[in-house]
Parts: sequence; structure tokens; C-alpha cells
Amino acid sequence: MTTTMIRTGIATAALLTLPFAALAADLPQPYSPPYKAAPGYVAPAPVFSWTGFYVGLNGGYAFGSSDWTIPAVSPDPVGLLVGGTLGYNLQTGSWVWGIEGDFDWADIKDDKTCGAGTCETKVEWFATARARLGYAGWSNWLPYITGGAAIAPIKATNSAVSSATKTKIGWTVGVGVEYALMSAWSVKLEYLYADLGSFDCGSACSAGAATDDVSFKTSIVRAGINYRF
Repeated sequence: MTTTMIRTGIATAALLTLPFAALAADLPQPYSPPYKAAPGYVAPAPVFSWTGFYVGLNGGYAFGSSDWTIPAVSPDPVGLLVGGTLGYNLQTGSWVWGIEGDFDWADIKDDKTCGAGTCETKVEWFATARARLGYAGWSNWLPYITGGAAIAPIKATNSAVSSATKTKIGWTVGVGVEYALMSAWSVKLEYLYADLGSFDCGSACSAGAATDDVSFKTSIVRAGINYRF
């Protein structure tokens, strides 16, 4: 009897509650004003990442020195260079680790009077393979240091005798800064110093000479544009 009464009471309460529940659902909801940020609040900028492969173009100006042992002259090769770039970056926090290679057509040369002729040092192409370490803590700016191998053919010509060419592998170090533009484009400006050592031009540069070392060192200032993908 008691159980039956409890069940009947619960059913009756439920029936009485239904109309009030429906009425509450039809009532207007309390007004909630739209969220407004506190005065002075600035939303954080989207996180930019340098990670990925990139290709680009570069061009600039080179100026350097070349010392001959026989005859004892020192041309100062200068000229333009332009070419392509390929690289990869990996960003970890604010640090950007990368590898980069480039190959440039070049017209870097100079000559000095030597005896009855002129002695010229010339480089017709220039390439590097380098590591890069950059700091990405200032918005889209990426200052970096770089260093690695440099390679180029050194051509030594004595107009009164002959000429010889030797492709040399040396070293290069430098600094630069890159700035990320809209989308995947960036521009850069960098300075490189390269030392390719010397090679023995021998009798091709000085008649009758057993050895004739010709060296090549250069500084390069160039700009570039890269596309990341």
C-alpha cells in the first residue's frame, strides 16, 4: 500500500511539473552582453615559423685581393655576381638552424702591369655550401651568422706568357639579416668573406719559374629574395 502511494505521488508531481517546464522554456532568456576585451588588451600576433625548404635569387658585388709570387704583383679583383639559392631552415623556439647553398655566375677580375704584359686574376663563377644560425626573437626579422665552404675557379693570366685555371675549395664566413614578407616570401642582405687559398700557376704564368703561387680572397655584399614552401 505504501509503495503504491509513493508511485502515485511521483507520477502526480511529474504531471504537475510539465506545464511549468514548458512555460519556462518559452520565457525570454537572460541578456548576456557580448564579450569585450579589457582596455589596452592586444591580441597576440600569429606565431611565424621559418621552418621549411626555400629557393631564391641573389646578386651583389665582390671586392678582394690576389697575390702573385712571380712576378710580385697584387691585383684587386672586383665585379658582380648573380645566381640562385637553395636551403632549409628548422626553427626551435627563437633559434633557426639552417643549411644553404648557392651558385652564382661571376665576373670578378683585375690586372696589374707585370714586365712586358699584364697579370690578371679572374673568377667566372662562385659557389658556397654553408650552415646558418639565426635568432627569430624580433617579429619577422632574422639576423644570422653563417659559415662553410666556398668554391670557385681561379684563372691566372700573364698576357706575355700564358694562363692557367684551378678550381679551389676554401672557406667562407659571414653575417646577414632576413625579413619575412607576406605569405612565403622573404628578403635578405648579407656579407661574406671567402678565402680560396692559392694554386701553383707555374711556368704558365711566369716563363721558366718552377712555382708561381696565385691566391684569391674576396668580400661579397649581396641581396636576395627567397620563397619558402
